[in-house]
Amino acid sequence: MDVHLYTWICTVVVMIAVLGVDLFVIGRRPHEPSMKEAGIAVGIFVGLAIVFGLGVWATSGPKYAGEFFAGWLTEYSLSIDNLFIFVIIMGAMKVPRHLQQFALMVGIVLALVFRGIFIALGAAAINRFTWVFFLFGGFLIYTAIKLVIDYRNHDDESDEMPDNAMMRFARRRFNAVDEYHGTTLTLRIDGKRVITPMLMVIIALGSTDLLFALDSIPAIYGLTQEPYLVFTANVFALMGLRQLYFLIGGLLKRLVYLSLGLSVILAFIGVKLVLHALHHYHLADWAPWDGEIPIWVSLTVIVVTLVVTTIASLIKSRYDDDAARQEPGAEEADGRATVPGPGRT
Repeated sequence: MDVHLYTWICTVVVMIAVLGVDLFVIGRRPHEPSMKEAGIAVGIFVGLAIVFGLGVWATSGPKYAGEFFAGWLTEYSLSIDNLFIFVIIMGAMKVPRHLQQFALMVGIVLALVFRGIFIALGAAAINRFTWVFFLFGGFLIYTAIKLVIDYRNHDDESDEMPDNAMMRFARRRFNAVDEYHGTTLTLRIDGKRVITPMLMVIIALGSTDLLFALDSIPAIYGLTQEPYLVFTANVFALMGLRQLYFLIGGLLKRLVYLSLGLSVILAFIGVKLVLHALHHYHLADWAPWDGEIPIWVSLTVIVVTLVVTTIASLIKSRYDDDAARQEPGAEEADGRATVPGPGRT
């Protein structure tokens, strides 16, 4: 795929422009978007991704278009899975609803930066060392197995905010206040610089994005080795993610089988990467295939897995809801839940 320098420049400029406008608007008017506002934004970004993929088809052919769509769907699914962690962080740190959009936007910008770095490093490694495909493939298979194990051990009652070295360092190094002060990250009180809870939220989101980038970049390189498609698939997967956070809200908890679906996708891509490396080193000449799984097969596996996962999750959630309503005392609990409470913070 021949991508001219000016195409790269135009893509990056447009991305920065969109993010810049979004940040400026959020910085001036942090708020919780309405369902209509969030739905329009998500629809626009999904539509732009589809138009972009069709543009790739028109200019470079169906093969590269298929690679983009497969990569975009995979990265979008991984990003939605990332939202589960965002929900836990926002809840554990009691972020006011009208400030969550700002935190999400900064977290997404950090994710773009981290993924951009990993994309560059991954491209350089692939160009120089083909054996890195063994490494990527093994890592994805390990991640897929870990997702299944985490799902089997999952307990909603024990969900806690992830902790890591960066957050522990910030707590030890700086004094902190307990109250949120809008989008302000640091304050000066009595001549001393202190940090606000918002800065800790940004650190938590950013460090989580860093860990997720370790999964997403090998996954996308298992579907395409074109840096331009890798980059754009990641950009479109992250754009509109914060609006999606508010749009689907409680639906996130209904996608109970999403991690299992992702484990299937990541395991498939991991095997695909290993087969590619075996083929390169002529270690799979005995196989009845040429060592390369066609992109249409990859796209079919991804789409079918996501559709089945979503449908099964919604059926399971509805069954659980019906079972809960039939339990003794459920009607009284529902009645108490419908009593109007205080307004949002």
